[in-house]
Amino acid sequence: MFKKILIANRGEIALRIIRTCKEMGIKTVAVYSTADKDSLHVKFADEAVCIGKPQSAESYLNIPHLMAAAEITNADAIHPGYGFLAENARFAEICGEHGIKFIGPTPEMIRKMGDKMTAKETMIAAGVPVIPGSDGLLQSVDEAKALAKSMGLPVILKATAGGGGKGMRVVWEDSEVENAYNMAKNEARAAFSNDGIYMEKFVEEPRHIEIQVAGDQYGKVCHLSERDCSIQRRHQKLVEESPSPFMTPELREKMGEAAIKAASAINYESVGTIEFLVDKHRNFYFMEMNTRIQVEHGVTEEVINFDLVKEQIKIAAGIPISGKNYTPQMHAIECRINAEDPYNDFRPSPGKITTLHIPGGHGVRVDSHIYAGYVIPPYYDSMVAKIITMAQTREEAINTMERALSEFVIEGVKTTIPFHQQLMRDENFRKGNFTTKFTETFKLV
Repeated sequence: MFKKILIANRGEIALRIIRTCKEMGIKTVAVYSTADKDSLHVKFADEAVCIGKPQSAESYLNIPHLMAAAEITNADAIHPGYGFLAENARFAEICGEHGIKFIGPTPEMIRKMGDKMTAKETMIAAGVPVIPGSDGLLQSVDEAKALAKSMGLPVILKATAGGGGKGMRVVWEDSEVENAYNMAKNEARAAFSNDGIYMEKFVEEPRHIEIQVAGDQYGKVCHLSERDCSIQRRHQKLVEESPSPFMTPELREKMGEAAIKAASAINYESVGTIEFLVDKHRNFYFMEMNTRIQVEHGVTEEVINFDLVKEQIKIAAGIPISGKNYTPQMHAIECRINAEDPYNDFRPSPGKITTLHIPGGHGVRVDSHIYAGYVIPPYYDSMVAKIITMAQTREEAINTMERALSEFVIEGVKTTIPFHQQLMRDENFRKGNFTTKFTETFKLV
């Protein structure tokens, strides 16, 4: 087992990893930018190293600084968390070149699934259902127009290196193809330095349901059931839950088998997530694979009583997995609390937290790095906490969430707590009647 792990991340996920490492008897190294010197992950790690200025490019994305921090602290492994360099194949490669274990899949696996078009081709070969679309990257506007016409509208243009909703455009009319194509390419080039675009049939009224998987170095793969991530805004997840209210035992079995096929196709090792779109007839299609721990991993942990970060570390250390498939034994819901103003188009609201009260009680888990007096920096993602409630039934989990949100006090900045409070009271949400388009008509009052 590893003796010391450097966590190449910040905030709540860094703190989450530190907690598991402590339970495993592993020493930890926190890294931080000058903007994060007072963050809790810095305070609770065994050692901490400043790696640069506030801008991510000069700190959390600065590979030479991260490697220097690992070497001067004698870390024998690096955990990337999520975001930043978590799915950067070159970073994983450099770790290996320096004799430091990257806690995640191999660079080759990251590359295969990081490029959306390559991933789709891999899934087709593995027999995993995919959304109908272009055979490869589009080479011209004329090709896009011809394909859209032959497939039938609506279609969606996607960046092959995409993520987080960037480089995506839905086309509803023939006259929109050229503009959408150019906008998607320009956005992809700016965001990913890769303007490759492909086209898929646009699935209307979809659910976004993902399957958690784990694979070891010995070819064994299992699934740990599903999470429903359909409540989104501009392709960014707001609420996740397990089990999905749309799921049936038959569909879970089929999706679980498909997820195992997908991970097995690249001999996947580590924990990861296979993301699917599911239409209203419960047909499901591979969307992408995330080769890292997810923001919403805690939802799965609560419904199957399983530490996914511990499993990730054990797999990296060469310990085989059990290979057992899991199904939810409880119901859990997660709300992402962001420092944003939901009454003002979710505008970011960085600043000093003057008052903080974290909810508690039976069935409540809060993962967060904030405290009263903490200053939320403007340089990073606006998520400041994740609140998860769990119970025997979905209705009870929602009721617990409603109660917990009413106790959650964050003053000094605007947060999305009011949005989540109204959502928990919404009749359609409570009935499970929602798709990825739900928030487009959801009016905050």
